[in-house]
Amino acid sequence: MTATVEPSAAEHEVGKARIRKEDDHLITGRTKWTDNLVLPGMLHIGILRSPMAHARIAGIDAETARSMPGVVAVYTGADLAEEQGSLPNAWAITEDMKAPQAPSLAVDTVRFAGDAVAMVVARTAAEAQDATDAIDVDYEDLPVVLDLADAASDGSDLVHPDLGTNVSAVWTFDSAEAGTGTDVEDEIRNAEVVIERTFRQQRLIPAFMEPRSVVVDPTGTQITMWSATQVPHILKLMLAMTLGIPEHKLRVIAPDVGGGFGGKLQVCPEEVLALLAARRLGKPVKYTETRSESMQAAHHGRDQIQKLTLAARRDGTVTGLKVELLADMGAYLRLVTSGIPILGAFMFNGIYKFPAYHFACTNVFTNKAPTDAYRGAGRPEATFAIERIMDELATELDMDPLEVRAKNWIAHEEFPFDTVAGLTYDSGNYEAATAKAKELFDYDGLRREQAERRERGDTVQLGIGVSTFTEMCGLAPSRVLGSLSYGAGGWEHASVRMLPTGKVEVVTGSSAHGQGHETAFSQIVADRLGVPFEDVEVLHGDTQTSPRGLDTYGSRSLSVGGMAIVKAADRVIDKARPLAAHLMEASEDDLEFTGGQFTVKGTGASVGIADVALAVFAAHNLPDGAEPNLDSEATYDPDNFSFPHGTHLCAVEVDTETGFVTVRKYVCVDDIGTVVNPLIVEGQVHGGLAQGIAQALYEDAIYDESGTLLTGSFAEYLVPGAPDLPHFTTDRTETPATGNALGVKGVGEAGTIASTPAVVNSVIDAVRHLGVRDVEMPCSPMRVWKAIQAGQPTSTQGDVR
Repeated sequence: MTATVEPSAAEHEVGKARIRKEDDHLITGRTKWTDNLVLPGMLHIGILRSPMAHARIAGIDAETARSMPGVVAVYTGADLAEEQGSLPNAWAITEDMKAPQAPSLAVDTVRFAGDAVAMVVARTAAEAQDATDAIDVDYEDLPVVLDLADAASDGSDLVHPDLGTNVSAVWTFDSAEAGTGTDVEDEIRNAEVVIERTFRQQRLIPAFMEPRSVVVDPTGTQITMWSATQVPHILKLMLAMTLGIPEHKLRVIAPDVGGGFGGKLQVCPEEVLALLAARRLGKPVKYTETRSESMQAAHHGRDQIQKLTLAARRDGTVTGLKVELLADMGAYLRLVTSGIPILGAFMFNGIYKFPAYHFACTNVFTNKAPTDAYRGAGRPEATFAIERIMDELATELDMDPLEVRAKNWIAHEEFPFDTVAGLTYDSGNYEAATAKAKELFDYDGLRREQAERRERGDTVQLGIGVSTFTEMCGLAPSRVLGSLSYGAGGWEHASVRMLPTGKVEVVTGSSAHGQGHETAFSQIVADRLGVPFEDVEVLHGDTQTSPRGLDTYGSRSLSVGGMAIVKAADRVIDKARPLAAHLMEASEDDLEFTGGQFTVKGTGASVGIADVALAVFAAHNLPDGAEPNLDSEATYDPDNFSFPHGTHLCAVEVDTETGFVTVRKYVCVDDIGTVVNPLIVEGQVHGGLAQGIAQALYEDAIYDESGTLLTGSFAEYLVPGAPDLPHFTTDRTETPATGNALGVKGVGEAGTIASTPAVVNSVIDAVRHLGVRDVEMPCSPMRVWKAIQAGQPTSTQGDVR
């Protein structure tokens, strides 16, 4: 029997704009960041990093460093070669994928600027840093491979000569072969219109608020690691497997974590090195990166060349889409590097019902920092490409961009809908979201103003950009991940503990790094069990407190982790039901559960779940054979992804004399299914919009021709501040997901996915009449100005990366 709870409307927590529980300590300085930890006898780690992008290590002289004040030990790659193993890659996307050995400390060759070469352990962080500066390394230059297209070609210099190629893997999907659609080559040959475009997804740096930090204490019966990580459970398992540590002898704690955006979805070299140093020395050690180290050596995101061919009829109906992708892996494959472009493979068709689709991705090694997950992980790249080329089709056909989209999107009455990429979208209403967005934006009025400005020949031109999107959230059904050769499942685990006083402890395997888990999960449990919001405590981020879990990424916390909590809470009610019936001397079939009370139908007799919890604790009056325990746990593995969607509209003003872009108005209407907490949703959307707009206009990780990162601090890497961003007008439509009990879909990545193409489309729309067909991201004033001067598309290759 599955319990259902229907509290009165006044009692509902789900949907209430609760201020986050977490904020009380997060914004008052009472946080527990990893770098705040101080343990008795703790030592500090400094890491020497290679300034060379590709070189052979001819020799390392560390004797001066070893004799410096406070230095306890110095380790090179040769010292740790036998025990450091290779950093794990959990996603072999093809059987013949090439995955090189990835030592945490380079042994004989460095392969990107920032590669770790030596580790110093000292009594203070300052002494450790001073000693790293005293280490002398003799490097022998090797050829540097930076250009993505060149690296993929025959005859290129090699990042890993032993592999014989820079190509790690080629992964393809074809709708005709999969039985999900027709042959794309036939559609292209027979098309009335064919649009070919090449887009560049620049390299980005996650730039989370709190730099990565790790503390390891080897002095107990277990080795305890505190880490600013998104994935404590995955980290524990991977470290145990990589280093040969018995899994039950390792405990990983993620305390307060200041942001991640995928950048902390990793098994980091520094985590391995800290554990090895602590184990060798028998003392606690700490490593905290500097911001420059973070930008240089932590993994980056995006970095793709996207070649698209779109086939269509003259009426605007798309008949086929072909995608050829080059994806930069950097020098090594980190935890899920190889699979990030593959996540996008299922989203290039977006919200549209294309008859034919072909996707081919070539993963390529270069002498740059490794890439891996960054907010959206493959889905923003796909959405950017399809929304850009839909604008190009509209221009070719002289149609309004929204009209050509409406011509091809899935109508709301067609759900559930099997897409050409092989997914089943369960619910959606693209028409409703677009209609609301147009109204809030004053789309027709801005189009009239745009026409007037063009007619006058104004120096400052107005551009209007459109982005309609969907994404797959709730990573993921385990069987689907298995079919893609991913090395883990997609389930999540939770337990709900009823305390004798009626208070509730919720333990979740989904670990927060700023999303508001404690608040949202408390609201769900308060509704489910009929207890006050304040009486729920959410515990997470500790593999000893929460021994089972698959952590936080891919907008899975609510639609997967939240559903595990719902399932566990329902089991609490089911266990309490016969005990409540016994206490009231009634049949359990006659009981209703509403608002925290078991009531005998047709009578006034009732008992609260808190009363049952106390009776269970005392165990004085229970049915024969009853277990004195209401605590319950559950594991939830979804049957499908969830599919939030939305329409984003952007108006920009472009100064044609300087190329400067100002975002004048931004409107988005998202459909994320049932909303648990509107305040949290607004925060997630605003943060996502900031990151997506940043990619469109500001951020770019640039390497020079020698492989040195030129944007290694916030002085060069342009993260926008509040003055650089517009006021956002946000709203929602609500089409509940059909695959979970709450109807939730996910919101953590929506703003980032949708906003980048909306902004770039608006920039190009502002100056297209001047002969501009493309501006490579970020659309900086110089790039926009050059495009205007040229009166033709800017280069799709861009600066040396």
